Amino acid sequence: MKRLFLSFGLTMALLMSVLAGCSDTRSTRAVYVLVDTSGTYSQQFDKVQGVMRYLLGSLQPGESLALARIDSASFSEEDIVARMSFDLRPSMANAQKRAFLDSVDAFGENIQASKYTDITGGILQAIEYLNETRATEKYIVIFSDLEEDLQKGQVRDFPINFNGSRVLAINVTKLGSDNVDPRKYQERVDDWSARVEQGSGEWKMINDLNRLDAIWE
Repeated sequence: MKRLFLSFGLTMALLMSVLAGCSDTRSTRAVYVLVDTSGTYSQQFDKVQGVMRYLLGSLQPGESLALARIDSASFSEEDIVARMSFDLRPSMANAQKRAFLDSVDAFGENIQASKYTDITGGILQAIEYLNETRATEKYIVIFSDLEEDLQKGQVRDFPINFNGSRVLAINVTKLGSDNVDPRKYQERVDDWSARVEQGSGEWKMINDLNRLDAIWE
């Protein structure tokens, strides 16, 4: 009888270990949203709000979301507007999402246009945050015209390790100069695509805001 009890206990311990292992390896997502606050995007924040609402509705308890600005020097936690790893309890996660949306709306009401555009710095901050979440699927969503304009002395011309992150450029706007020479627009897109893919990341552009489900594809 004692042997039977020990055998049963050992079996249950092994079962619990297997179940714990399964729960630890479940797929989780983390999304870091970067918003260009130069003149181009500071005037169309309503599109950013629409995407943020979609993300908040799609992410599940236990997953993570952050919103940050791209400004003159973006490699800084000071540029993070809001960040949240949602509670595993659905009721708590829903309350967190409402608070997150309030932060998004407050940010939109007080956007101050930046003089420079440090996209690389924002991406480096995004990668650091995403790696800390230990999510199995990592996304960087960028709202920008993809024109990097750096302050004198800033060094950003180096390879970046994206560590498997998926980089999605959403609603990439065209500059006035692109109408004169459309090749400039395509050059910016191609340069960023190459930089991401050479750094072990995935690149995608989404210009149809009615097809946001393509973020997860």
